[in-house]
Amino acid sequence: MNQQELAISVAPTWLWISFLVGVVILLLVDLSLFGRGSHKITRKIALLESGVWIAVALAFNAWFAYAFGGDLGLEFLTGYLIEKSLSIDNLFIILLIFGSFQIPDKYQHRVLFFGVLGAILMRAFFIVLGAQLLQMFHWVLYVFGGILVVTAIKFLRETDDKIDVKQNWSMRLLRKMMPTTTKLEGNHFFVVEDGIRKATPLFLALIVIEVTDLIFAVDSIPAVFAVTQDAFVAFASNILAILGLRALYFVLADWVGQLRYLKPGLAAILAFIGIKMLLVDIFKIPSWVSLLVVFSILVTAALSSWYVAKLEAKS
Repeated sequence: MNQQELAISVAPTWLWISFLVGVVILLLVDLSLFGRGSHKITRKIALLESGVWIAVALAFNAWFAYAFGGDLGLEFLTGYLIEKSLSIDNLFIILLIFGSFQIPDKYQHRVLFFGVLGAILMRAFFIVLGAQLLQMFHWVLYVFGGILVVTAIKFLRETDDKIDVKQNWSMRLLRKMMPTTTKLEGNHFFVVEDGIRKATPLFLALIVIEVTDLIFAVDSIPAVFAVTQDAFVAFASNILAILGLRALYFVLADWVGQLRYLKPGLAAILAFIGIKMLLVDIFKIPSWVSLLVVFSILVTAALSSWYVAKLEAKS
């Protein structure tokens, strides 16, 4: 293990390579089993796929904790839970994007697959960059902590009012750069009309999802570095959480809107880990405490949402 590896992660080079190869293999298996053709993913299949992704993540977490220590294992699990919960919130935006571009259910899985692939590449870049910055400049911790506290306040002030994603700045820029069409052509991202290659609504939806995830990464990357400063733990926990996002979408799509207390719960989580990061030089909160707090907030938000929805259904 060279000096740079020691600087940003305990993971040796072979583990980075093996993990990336494993991710590629899992993506190919996912595409071949669940992404063939143009058909709607059923709730049963999505639930099965989501369960497989979660099992893979927890199994890897258990092995990593055994190989590199319980503390890093706890950090991994905490980072995974944070990213998973933030991903669920991101499903609200994905639902809005698909609705705005009128993407049929049977084509959504193709867009989500490439959206996840793009998210993985972006996270890899930002996490390695963030790890290097933290290693070189300790004060970046305070910047990350401040971002999380501000994001927590923003989450509390956000409303669920619908916005027109078709007027997103990325859409205006894309339309200036290439011809577009409002007509869907199966599951194709591009279509040729009158000899001109044009981007379909499928490709436009993909671009908005990628831009949204780029903005989303501004919140999630500092969040994971609040629980660990190990680049591999941050990267692997993020990627394994993102890999299950597509399946999770089809599991939660019909009732994700009922999770009314998810956003306040996420605000509480981000505020906690932001404050934890700001106080790191005064008092270091143990990994197990962070995991307990994050898990407790998520369970409370989920049960509160379920209970209120049940009361409203009876009235």
